[in-house]
Amino acid sequence: MSGRTSYYAGVSAEDQVAQFYDRSGRQVVARRWRGPGGEIDLIARDGTEVIFIEVKQARSHAIAAERVTPRQMARIYASAECFIGKEPAGSLTPVRFDVALVDGTGRIKVLENAFAA
Repeated sequence: MSGRTSYYAGVSAEDQVAQFYDRSGRQVVARRWRGPGGEIDLIARDGTEVIFIEVKQARSHAIAAERVTPRQMARIYASAECFIGKEPAGSLTPVRFDVALVDGTGRIKVLENAFAA
């Protein structure tokens, strides 16, 4: 896949996942949010809980899941910490880190609280 094609596939996957969260009552409040550690694909709210969502797109869910690296998780944590610092409850804000996998047919599989494993 060329760089441009890969970029648009990623944007499309993010759009699909954002719609999935919105339809399930968890409002997406930010897309491609940039913090000191780098970009967080999507940020949603479920009541008072903030959900940080990493979207991965590949031919299969398994291949997509393999693309989440420990280094990337550390960068997401650093940016999430900055985002949470601006929340009314600060570091006491309930948070979750999800990974949303999108396969080549557009099927979405969400691994809730994926970073805790």
